[in-house]
Amino acid sequence: MNGAQDMGGMHGFGPVQPEPGQALFHAPWEARALGLTLAMGATGAWNLDQTRHTRESLPPARYLASSYYEIWILALEQLLRERGLASAEELADGRLRTPARPLPRVLRAADVDAVLARGSPTSRSAGVLPRFAVGDRVRARNRHPAGHTRVPRYARGRCGVVEQLHGLHVFAERHAASAPGAPFDEAPQWLYTVRFDGRELWGDDAEPGTSLSIDAWESTLEPAPEGAGLRESAA
Repeated sequence: MNGAQDMGGMHGFGPVQPEPGQALFHAPWEARALGLTLAMGATGAWNLDQTRHTRESLPPARYLASSYYEIWILALEQLLRERGLASAEELADGRLRTPARPLPRVLRAADVDAVLARGSPTSRSAGVLPRFAVGDRVRARNRHPAGHTRVPRYARGRCGVVEQLHGLHVFAERHAASAPGAPFDEAPQWLYTVRFDGRELWGDDAEPGTSLSIDAWESTLEPAPEGAGLRESAA
């Protein structure tokens, strides 16, 4: 999805301004936003990739005008409405109007530390051989799907070199497209790290010696055509 969140390589947004001390939260409600999002994610009503896609799907003007945790809350509210867990009226005034629907799981306070430590591993048993190997020249497919994708616009159609294989992992695009209430569609694929020369991505204006690596699933890559991406091979 070509959403407002895909800002890599774009101009006009100003430099990233690191904050001294790297404060986790700027207001108490931000900590509550994080807690609510993690608690609802742990219920199994949706998966992490659906959460990310919901944030990316916010109207661009709303997304760009919202702070980090405002985006989290807006996405959480949308997921609750879509799955019939809360109505717009209930979210507006905090008053329960219909009996609560059962959830697959409930995160108890005593279990938070263990659940967070365990995380949600995405690796799956290797059942198919990888199409590419370390050192192979590949090109990121020039795709513009309407759904979830982790391939940034600036890398699509560009050539790079495979530098690492990570094994089979849950394919985020299919995972995010799982229908509400249906089993999650994992469709595992091989995951690679691909290194791109800066000049391949941004032309001769790129800083000399710059390179960038992205993680990409197998179906988002194809063999690089002969003669393409020679800048990368000469890096």
